[in-house]
Amino acid sequence: MYKNLKIVALITTIAMVFVQVGGALVTKTGSADGCGDSWPLCHGKLIPSDWPIETIIEIAHRGVSGIAIILLAILCIMALRQIPEKRETKFLVAVSFGFIIIQSLIGAAAVVGIWEGDFVLAAHFGISLICFAAVFLLTLLVFEVDLKFDATKLQVGSFLRYNTIFLTIYIYFVVYSGALVRHTDSSLACLSWPHCKPGHIMPTNFYEAVQMGHRALAGLAIIWVFLIMIHAIRHYSQYRVLHYGWIIAFILIILQMITGLLSVFTMVNIFIALLHALFITLLFGLLCYFIMLLSRTKS
Repeated sequence: MYKNLKIVALITTIAMVFVQVGGALVTKTGSADGCGDSWPLCHGKLIPSDWPIETIIEIAHRGVSGIAIILLAILCIMALRQIPEKRETKFLVAVSFGFIIIQSLIGAAAVVGIWEGDFVLAAHFGISLICFAAVFLLTLLVFEVDLKFDATKLQVGSFLRYNTIFLTIYIYFVVYSGALVRHTDSSLACLSWPHCKPGHIMPTNFYEAVQMGHRALAGLAIIWVFLIMIHAIRHYSQYRVLHYGWIIAFILIILQMITGLLSVFTMVNIFIALLHALFITLLFGLLCYFIMLLSRTKS
């Protein structure tokens, strides 16, 4: 059932992952100016005469984003036609398509110089993250994953319910702080770990403060996820989606921490940095899935 819809949903989700990782690649490699201040053209041309690596990365990211918009438009139309009875369909369609348009407009505004400032540009990754989460949840609806876990039969207490919601919001701020690290060029402000400098706990300048602030927020997130995982294992072992779901969430945030640590020790290796962006994207999508399940559960 829904064979074609499932294929489109899966391809669109994969495309959105590439958009997320591609955006991180553009920032990490300093390729945001790879096409100058021209948009949608590159250096004022449809096909630029010179092809340095920064231009290739920027054009590739624009291309993938364009394909993702087309795929998402097709997915939204098909979902509204084929699964309109599912309670979240219209909401997820509106959020996913709305935010991918906002994301594209912000990217274009940043190129032409309308949308500037590190604190403002750092929001770009967060906006695309919301779009990915909406597409991811829409895909799960198409594959009826919620029905496989009998979401309507789950009974969840207030501790797990509210901690899941507040943690997801908190993780979003952690993501923003990580994007701020990239956009303010603070990735290598601290070359030791966990402190910025041996014998110095407190940061001594703005760049160190940004880096250490992100580390502190991420550290609290790890502890928070660990405590929720222990709670889920102890009290919800009868529900596979919660039991194993929170174990996966903890694994993802540990992988996020490891790649963050390795980014410092490898002087921001591109492959490590992209994995860092990938793991937080998957974690946020999983947390949003938990929230969707909680919206269907009994207290």
